[in-house]
Amino acid sequence: MVRDVIILGSGCAGSTAAIYTARANLSPLVLEGREPGGQLTLTTEVENFPGFPEGIQGPELVDFMRKQAERFGAEYKTETVTSVELSRRPFTIRTEVNEYPCRTLIVATGASARMLGLESERKLMGRGVSTCATCDGAFFRNREVAIVGGGDTAVEEAVFLTRFASKVILVHRRDQFRASKILLERARKNPKIEFVLNTVVAGILDPQKNEVSAIRLKSAKDGSETVRKVEGVFVAIGHDPNTKVFEGQLALDDGYIVLREGARTSVEGVFAAGDVHDKVYRQAVTAAGAGCRAAIEAERFLEAEGR
Repeated sequence: MVRDVIILGSGCAGSTAAIYTARANLSPLVLEGREPGGQLTLTTEVENFPGFPEGIQGPELVDFMRKQAERFGAEYKTETVTSVELSRRPFTIRTEVNEYPCRTLIVATGASARMLGLESERKLMGRGVSTCATCDGAFFRNREVAIVGGGDTAVEEAVFLTRFASKVILVHRRDQFRASKILLERARKNPKIEFVLNTVVAGILDPQKNEVSAIRLKSAKDGSETVRKVEGVFVAIGHDPNTKVFEGQLALDDGYIVLREGARTSVEGVFAAGDVHDKVYRQAVTAAGAGCRAAIEAERFLEAEGR
């Protein structure tokens, strides 16, 4: 059976696209991939998604979206795409167990935040460790926090966090930054920001207590270690868009899918939504909006073909 729509990814973008295409009677198939629900599943409290005045748990929000899509006829499968064939239609989507032909494809595979690779970081994710200052900064009012990184995102988020935190410790493994000079100037003028350079985060305390109480810092010069009290850690060392299977088939820029107009990619009938193309905002609400746009454009594309 040739599907009218296949959606790759079940985060905010993918499930919103599923809601819209399902309500249009297109019976979408959603292939969830390795991270069902996307990055929101790593977030405990979401306070900036419209419609939830008291906030909502990240996993609960994506579960609500999925149930809403399923109510209108969307089908979800926990399968990971291993390869795609986009040179001719119907497109062919292969997973580890099945092969699916489709007339249109919506790519909402997201981007994965790069992590420090610490066991304590993994255990405390969503419990004081975050990869999004815009999402979680407000939870750290009048507290000391650390942010790790040396690019524009890290410096921008350090400045943003000073709106809430009493102090922001910016930890960078070198003494030179990739961030732009104007951003660095702004950060250096901010009295709440302390720069800790030539240093890496070697550990985060305390997983046993299920909360962040301190970080263990290691000098990149002499290997000496110190412990610094903080109540939150923000990791800002970049994101990797989940686009490996599209290399050579879709136009990419630094791994992110390039959009021509609206949600259209370089291949007719293939659309993209969310963090897989958005390297600027990366918010649940912008991903949902992008999923809506991709779904409407896919519907109109099929309608123009007489389906």
